[in-house]
Amino acid sequence: MHPFSILTLAIFVAGYITARWDLVTRLYELAIFAVDHGVLTRTLKGFAILSLFFFFFILPLERVAARETALVGSQSLENRIAQSRLTEASTLDPQPTASQLGSSCDAEVLFDALQDGIMVSHNGLLRIFWPSDAPRGREEGTILGWRNSNLDIFVVSILRDIAVSSTDTPEGLEADGGQPKRVENAIRLGTLLRSAPHPLGQLLQLCGHSTVQVLGSTNLAPSDDNNDLDWVFAFTDPASPVPSFYNRRSLSGAMQVVIFDRPSPARMQYMSLAPISLALGDKALGGDSHFADLASDEEAQKERMRKGKLINKLGLHTVVRHSSTQKEVLLPVILNQINCSAEIAQLVSKNAPLLATREKRSLSVGQRVVESASTLWDYAFAIIWHFLTVWFYPCVTQCFIAGLVSHRIVAEIILRILEWRLRPQSMALKDISATAQQVDIRLQQFCYWPIQYLTLRERRDEWDSITDRHPDYIRFYNSLWLVANDVIIGIAIGSYIIDNAEWVAFQINTILSEWTVEGLRNMIVWLTVAPAGLKLNNELAGFLGALFIWVIDYWKECVGSLRPYLPHVIYFIGFSSFAGASMPISLFSDLLSALTVHIYCFYTASARIFHWQLTIIVSLFHLFRGKKHNVLRNRIDSCDYDLDQLLLGTILFTLLSFLLPTVIVFYLTFTSARMAIIFLKAALDTLLACLNHFPLFALMLRIKDSRRLPGESLPNCSSVASALSF
Repeated sequence: MHPFSILTLAIFVAGYITARWDLVTRLYELAIFAVDHGVLTRTLKGFAILSLFFFFFILPLERVAARETALVGSQSLENRIAQSRLTEASTLDPQPTASQLGSSCDAEVLFDALQDGIMVSHNGLLRIFWPSDAPRGREEGTILGWRNSNLDIFVVSILRDIAVSSTDTPEGLEADGGQPKRVENAIRLGTLLRSAPHPLGQLLQLCGHSTVQVLGSTNLAPSDDNNDLDWVFAFTDPASPVPSFYNRRSLSGAMQVVIFDRPSPARMQYMSLAPISLALGDKALGGDSHFADLASDEEAQKERMRKGKLINKLGLHTVVRHSSTQKEVLLPVILNQINCSAEIAQLVSKNAPLLATREKRSLSVGQRVVESASTLWDYAFAIIWHFLTVWFYPCVTQCFIAGLVSHRIVAEIILRILEWRLRPQSMALKDISATAQQVDIRLQQFCYWPIQYLTLRERRDEWDSITDRHPDYIRFYNSLWLVANDVIIGIAIGSYIIDNAEWVAFQINTILSEWTVEGLRNMIVWLTVAPAGLKLNNELAGFLGALFIWVIDYWKECVGSLRPYLPHVIYFIGFSSFAGASMPISLFSDLLSALTVHIYCFYTASARIFHWQLTIIVSLFHLFRGKKHNVLRNRIDSCDYDLDQLLLGTILFTLLSFLLPTVIVFYLTFTSARMAIIFLKAALDTLLACLNHFPLFALMLRIKDSRRLPGESLPNCSSVASALSF
């Protein structure tokens, strides 16, 4: 640093201390007061006590917890190794022991086992998925389901107590192969899967098979005639929820039975590996180009592309990557089979009586009279239905479509007005006004509801087990519920505002006058006369104070001229509440912004002055160090200054430094006022966000039926290993 710069800086520091000698004196007196009254001693004692508490209590507790965690982890690893060794030993000994019997486990343990690949196929572990609602009686039956692999079996239904006609003798059954053989013939002919309400290929494609298969039998002793190694013999007991199994391919008894609860497709229950997504990802459909432009702009598209590239890069830098095991590959298929098993089992049970044919006898006289009466009533009902469907319903439908088209045209015009920008870089009306943004949200919802409804109508042509439309259903009814609640709350708020419009207008006028006009004016006057004992520049403080007070007085006159119209504005806000509680909230937010414009102007002016002054001081400080800012290369370079340049820089630096506290005081005052307004507007925006986007319907579904909102885990299941020796 230049010697003259060092001397100048020393003179500046000495002059500043002299000018602020009262502040230095107060700091010295405060230090003496702290020492005399033991403040420093108490601080050191508190620090010492906290240090001793940390070293003698927190640190030992943390070490004990870390040691226990490591011990539990090592024990779990030893248990896994012992279990694998026990499985290998059981393959050599055909007689099962008590140690081979498993125990129950919850969903998370099974899911971790499936993902970690513990249940691999090379150890001969047969995995059977058994429905929890399967019959537990001792009757003989046939097991239907799918064989995903030699060691992976999924059970769909159990056929039991099938009636046998008089023409089917026991000798005929024995010659025909018994009940399982008859079931196989019925599956081959499509008897068990006939009369499906929808194309059966949709479900079977999700399940990964072309049809159901005969997997084995229940409560039927194995015989030497059956040489099928994959045939499963199940033995049920009413007292046990888990049946016992026997299979020739797994003579060691290494079996794992997964008991699963069937999701109810009629109640839209299903299982999934990933949690349900309630984000409105399909805002724009292919046939609605303008709505697509409104729903996703270019910036959002660029942001999604950027995040996608980052995710791909993270995938390339993964430290540990292993290939998926057979169990992991089959896991999505098994979940689809669990979701579809209820409807397939219902279809099979409905067609099960067809396996036993009965001779059709002629109707009696009474039955013929009832049939003729029913036929006459059906004819009258058909005439009425024909009139409703051919004449009345089309007219009502056309009128409703015309109303929707008219509403869509008006909504498109208003949306274009709200989206209009003076320049591409400028903000639209919905970006400035909370009311415009709320109108934009409601119009987009009204335009999107018909599309959502048509999407949900397509579910009628599909099986209930196909879960692709479930998020659309939840989003649709969640938005309807939110709008209904918004209107109900808005009616209550609007009624109160209309009944007390004069009092509400008086309170708003009083609060704004006291806080934003009179209170701010008194604060500025206080800043001009040494606030809190601070020594400010009297000339600069008086100039800034007079300027801001003049603006406040002018603003007070303007607001006073508009004061008689405030009750009418409150009436308008009250009537707008019948469109929902979000409308008065957004109108109050815009009214607050309009009545505090002067505070925003004060904040902007003081921020600009503070920024300019601070930038100049930083540049002059570089001058002291013999450096300058290189604008072209955006760096600090060395520079040789002349004596007159250093002298002028010293004078300017001294002046601006002494004026900086005055500017900072005014800047902090208006910044605090602006932040208070921003916090109030943020609270109103939070209320709007809750009224518009709160997942109320999803939370109610979670409370009512949590299986309609699946997470990242499987349902309650059991893992049991048992074997029978014959």
